[in-house]
Amino acid sequence: MKIGLFFGSFNPVHIGHLIIAEAAYNKTPLERVWMVVSPQNPFKKKKNLLSAYNRMRMVELGIGNVLHIQASGVEMHLPQPSYTIDTLTFLREKYPSYEFSLIMGADNLVHFHKWKNYEAILAHYPIYVYPRGDQAKDLPLLGHENVTLFEAPLLNISATYIRETLKAGGSVRYMVPDAVHEYLDSIRAYREK
Repeated sequence: MKIGLFFGSFNPVHIGHLIIAEAAYNKTPLERVWMVVSPQNPFKKKKNLLSAYNRMRMVELGIGNVLHIQASGVEMHLPQPSYTIDTLTFLREKYPSYEFSLIMGADNLVHFHKWKNYEAILAHYPIYVYPRGDQAKDLPLLGHENVTLFEAPLLNISATYIRETLKAGGSVRYMVPDAVHEYLDSIRAYREK
């Protein structure tokens, strides 16, 4: 089975994330997309980061009963910070019959050379890249045999914007799935204490 791994903090998950996951499923040879909740991205600070449990729960709620997309908490059981190569190695050992690929935005491909053991990832795993703005024109590695662009409708929405809106007491209805909106309200996430 061909599994696409879409890593993210998902702090919180929003409709833009889910649209990308669906587009990756529709526009690539992937048979499943796993939205991997990263407990701690080595390139991001932990400030304003909800617990991994809360973020995992929101991804599950956002996906709902869609069968070809699923939430994965695999990195919650691995050493932190989370390095993609370590997660890939773990998954390859646990699921030897699966073929794993990465799904990432063009902005991540620009900084891909900073990732731990990026050469090994590039050599052994297909990478499906969705463009962000004009970045697709000058992307490094675009000619590499394991790097493929795919089309995805992109929304100008970010988890940062959602957190800031909630902190200011605003509503994020329509930016997140209804079930995620209800969950955010129930735990008073990102609101001033």
